[in-house]
Amino acid sequence: MTVEELLEIEEIKQLRMLYSHFLDGGDLEGLAGLFCEDAVCEFGEKYGGTWVGRETIRQNYAPYTTGGARPFGLFMHAVTNPWIRLTGADTAHGRWYLLDLNLLPGNDEPLNLFGIYDDRYRKVDGKWLIENTRIEFLWRRAGLYGPDDPD
Repeated sequence: MTVEELLEIEEIKQLRMLYSHFLDGGDLEGLAGLFCEDAVCEFGEKYGGTWVGRETIRQNYAPYTTGGARPFGLFMHAVTNPWIRLTGADTAHGRWYLLDLNLLPGNDEPLNLFGIYDDRYRKVDGKWLIENTRIEFLWRRAGLYGPDDPD
């Protein structure tokens, strides 16, 4: 692996970490800006379905990032174990473990859920963006805060 490839992989790592910071910190515009215009978010029908396009993604995340609905520190996404490979000059694939923490006052069980993000990335105008993200929820389906769990 070349130094240049390592630098590209590091930029992608920063992208996924910014996703967590922007979502948890309530920065809707920062969050939406991490996605390609034609991005797709796949959460499964039980957890919000499939969102297509940056504007739809922005609209669907809005309830979780505005109006004090989730001020930073109440929920935190910890992404770990990145496995990223470049698939072309401007494309990449990545997988991450998700540990989602619920820090609401009075909550005696901070672990909310485990999941795996499966991402495709595309470099647009010299900047890595999320082209497609799919999450597989592995543990504890109860208490999912977003996308909404209808059960």
